[in-house]
Amino acid sequence: MNLYFAPLEGITTYTFRNTHRELFGLCDEYYAPFIVPTDNEKISLKTLRDISPEKNIQNPKVQVMCTTASAFCEFSKKIKTIGYNEVNLNLGCPSGTVVKKSRGSGALKDTDSLDRFFDGIFSGTDIKITVKTRAGFYSHDEFESLMNIYNKYPIKELIVHPRVREEYYKGEPNMESFDKAYYKTNTKLCYNGNIYFVSDYLNLCNKYKNLNSVMIGRGAVRNPAIFREIKGGEPLKTEELIRFSKLLEERYFALLDSDRYTLHRLKEIWIYAMDNYKDEKKILKAVKKSSKLSELNSAIENLPYLK
Repeated sequence: MNLYFAPLEGITTYTFRNTHRELFGLCDEYYAPFIVPTDNEKISLKTLRDISPEKNIQNPKVQVMCTTASAFCEFSKKIKTIGYNEVNLNLGCPSGTVVKKSRGSGALKDTDSLDRFFDGIFSGTDIKITVKTRAGFYSHDEFESLMNIYNKYPIKELIVHPRVREEYYKGEPNMESFDKAYYKTNTKLCYNGNIYFVSDYLNLCNKYKNLNSVMIGRGAVRNPAIFREIKGGEPLKTEELIRFSKLLEERYFALLDSDRYTLHRLKEIWIYAMDNYKDEKKILKAVKKSSKLSELNSAIENLPYLK
């Protein structure tokens, strides 16, 4: 079973990915946060920096959100020149600012347009294409039509998050929708959604024995050792989390040259990580209220050992 680290915008940048790989690793592939190529906007070197082979210890999978086949194909040509031969198309992001431009899960609203877009990208480039999708926009009833489209094209791998856009990340993934993908897809299948513990992973694998991959996002930011745990290694330790945070602090500051922006990055990560310490409400409050790096570090130094 392949294990993927899902992209989280603003969190899983190359600094985070490199540090995670160095301290925890055991993830088969990292996915970089999405890039948005358009017909009338040139992709700058700064935009491509996050996926630059010079910046990455392990080259990530490149993800895009795109509305036109021409922009997708031009972008594919550009990243091939720096060594990439695969692109992941994001049809899952539920953000309102993304959806209103018919990107991410917004592209799922018009299946005819989506079909034409797929025809254009698969006929216009020879790069390998994987797709990350939700089960629909308004309703899970839409997934049947979406699967019919996906099965028409030579998608290398289909990554399914079995929620619809209107659900955002609320509630539980709809496994009946995932069943439709599992039993009807004609390509490799990856599951994404609510994997927080090794038991979640094992339950999934016991039910879907021919699954190719599992993608973990929020659960891996919460517990960066989850890939190691899944592969039979030691559980996460508090001192590891603190060491991870301190190394990220050092690297973020070197990159950003700002206490404020470094603190913002670290607080985002610690809001997830504090889920490992459900009873430590005072420390969580201190993390959220911290306005200086010293305050954040003082708070996390008081965390108890994980059991």
